[in-house]
Amino acid sequence: MSRAIAEVQTPGRRRRSEGKRAAILDAAEALFIAEGYERASVDAIAARAQVSKRTVYDHFGEKGTIFLRVLERVNDTLVSTVRAAIDEELPPGRDLREALTAFGRRLVTRTFPSSDYVTFRRLTAQHWSTPRLAGAARDRPERMLAERFAALAAVGEIRAADPGLAARHFTALTLGLALDAIDERHDAGAGEPEVLAIIDDGVEAFLRAYR
Repeated sequence: MSRAIAEVQTPGRRRRSEGKRAAILDAAEALFIAEGYERASVDAIAARAQVSKRTVYDHFGEKGTIFLRVLERVNDTLVSTVRAAIDEELPPGRDLREALTAFGRRLVTRTFPSSDYVTFRRLTAQHWSTPRLAGAARDRPERMLAERFAALAAVGEIRAADPGLAARHFTALTLGLALDAIDERHDAGAGEPEVLAIIDDGVEAFLRAYR
């Protein structure tokens, strides 16, 4: 086959390859959730994705890599969700108490109950031997919040010599406590007034410390 013909066909091949890759990840995610990492086999993933086992190995190699790619894909979606919440709820010039409250409430009422977040927690809660996200990927949402807190500190909205520490304190006082309450009820939608009150109280505690 000439190089010119190969180049003409490359976009089509790429689309087919990307379609197979997405199908494999979709199948793997469903099986890892339904059966767990240990029981989900590459054979079952290939069958569910309607591709050959060889195709699965060509794209990803062994099962651990597939699991990690699934986890990274869900994490990337959540990072985008948090980025949108930061940009839309914590813009420059908005009243800080209102902004922080809206940001926290948005995450606990829209992100925590989402299928992406539920999937992420189910995957990360599996056996200790499953592959784990690198720290840089895992901590991206907190780093993004720290960057926004650094900007707030630069204009005098908060007093934070260490924006990263401020972000961790905010998360612990609001989202962390809200998630604990949700976990106790085993239902992301249960006790919403209680969860919203946790966010409101956490914001007040944060502002007393950092304003």
